[in-house]
Amino acid sequence: MMHRSWATQGPEADDVGTADRVMPDKILVCVTEDWFTLSHFQPLLRCLRRLAREVVVVARDSGRMQELQALGVRTIALDYNRASLNPMLETRTVRSLRRILAAERPDVVHMIAMKPIVLGGLALWGALGPRAVVHMTGLGFLAISDTIKARLACRVALAIIARTLRRPQSWLLVENPEDLAFLRSGGADPGPRVTMLGGAGIDPVAYPARADPANPVPVAAFVARMIRSKGVHVLMEAAGLLAERGVPLVIDLWGETDDGNPDAIPCEMLARWSDDARTRYRGFTRDVARVWETVDIFVLPAISREGMPRALLEAAASARPLVVTDVPGCRHFVTDGVEGLIVPSGDAVALADALARLAGDAALRARLGAAARAKVLAGYTEDAVEAGVETAYRALMAIP
Repeated sequence: MMHRSWATQGPEADDVGTADRVMPDKILVCVTEDWFTLSHFQPLLRCLRRLAREVVVVARDSGRMQELQALGVRTIALDYNRASLNPMLETRTVRSLRRILAAERPDVVHMIAMKPIVLGGLALWGALGPRAVVHMTGLGFLAISDTIKARLACRVALAIIARTLRRPQSWLLVENPEDLAFLRSGGADPGPRVTMLGGAGIDPVAYPARADPANPVPVAAFVARMIRSKGVHVLMEAAGLLAERGVPLVIDLWGETDDGNPDAIPCEMLARWSDDARTRYRGFTRDVARVWETVDIFVLPAISREGMPRALLEAAASARPLVVTDVPGCRHFVTDGVEGLIVPSGDAVALADALARLAGDAALRARLGAAARAKVLAGYTEDAVEAGVETAYRALMAIP
């Protein structure tokens, strides 16, 4: 495979030891869904397209592949069967990935999220050519389920990731230090070949600081997939407590169910929760920035670990105060009483207390929201994330 010369300038060149670098001709990006790529990884694709002659995205086709192609990448449809732990299905997917690798002959395989990382790692066994980027965006269902089958699958997944990271020409991208510690404790230690990213990156111009919406009754918004691990059921329990107390607060739910996730909330339950007075199910929107024009508070009562939630960063950039749970990812961004309020995971009473506190204190909401935006600007922007990815690729391609 031919590579193209790519000259670096500035202090970054010193980090990798020489002023002349060879960058990849082709990067193959393995990611679960086309819509997930569009919602979270456009800055990444933009960066990779600057570094390589060609970028190929391998993802499940939910009907939005043409939108990806419009970004200047080529696409290959592949269903990773996210909800499955069936060895037969996984074996077929690994075989499909191996055929894709043989046909495409990429210089780098960039694997995003748990399922593509595990299956991509298996497909890379015995493939000596491609360099590997393991891009963790959280640890997924395997790291949060307490079933025996899932715990066993988690151990197998960690072993596969460890083997992938033992490749000398590999690199790890993570979004919070606790995920890195989890991987290391499970034997998947990249050594110095790791870069910490500020999530997927936020454009602070697209998500400007919003003025107080002057709602007669404050509104808190949950913006995420409707799955139990995000804690939406705990939020609904807290909403009931707030109603009993007579606290004036409306809770909006923005997002859709995720049929590919075994943790998904059924549509029927969402309909029962929505009373159009104190709780409202709004469904999916592509214009998240507009949500924050009319909302006072962001809430994400995640039950277990996150990577670096994009919805959290969008709300923070919009200068909205954050109510989150004390889990990895969320607590990496939020300091209690600075950018928002932190409550114990799964504690509906504590969640109701925090929401009531913010609902009754506009000055506190403004102070926390301003601090949240300042933190985004200090390292969680698209520019910052793209710079981190670019520096990681320079270092990866410098490895003999």
